[in-house]
Amino acid sequence: MPDIMLDQAHKPEEAAVPNNLQQHHKQDEEQQQSVIGNAEYEDEELHKLLVPDIAQLPLTPPSSVESNFASYFAPDFMKPGNDQYVYRHPNGLCVVGLASTHSAFKDKGGVSAVDFNIGKSNRSGVVLKALLEVNERLIKQPGLLNSSADREGYIAIIMPKPADWHKVKASLLSLGEFKKLREAGSILPSHNSS
Repeated sequence: MPDIMLDQAHKPEEAAVPNNLQQHHKQDEEQQQSVIGNAEYEDEELHKLLVPDIAQLPLTPPSSVESNFASYFAPDFMKPGNDQYVYRHPNGLCVVGLASTHSAFKDKGGVSAVDFNIGKSNRSGVVLKALLEVNERLIKQPGLLNSSADREGYIAIIMPKPADWHKVKASLLSLGEFKKLREAGSILPSHNSS
């Protein structure tokens, strides 16, 4: 009988060792499942970025201007109907041109000639030192203003100083504000600085 008691005394210890191993093994499995779950989640998120749901895509993809620039507008610049756009890149470069609502586009045939006459006076409030490039293609191809004023038909590229930009930005409208203004048919007082 003492042998039977000994065997029974060892059995609980033997059962305790496998239980500890089982718990450790179970924890390992849970960790692996967690890692697999995280990897699956990351794969799923990556898949959503790379292959978005077609129902959520816009009908037309955003243009490079919409993706890379903040759009501002100077309505009625210098005189009524002279609407201009300023596309500002995060690096500070600004592309300036005639907005689609500019009075030059309302005439039959649109723009037929371009002449850059840059004088010494600074009417726009932007320091002339900031002027990097004038779109000289417009002299030979003025039709670019009619066909793509917001792309190849830009007027100039400028790089205003940050302090100058903040002053000018205060007088500009965002795209949303500009659309509301033009939908209402409003014409602002002229921004003459003379």
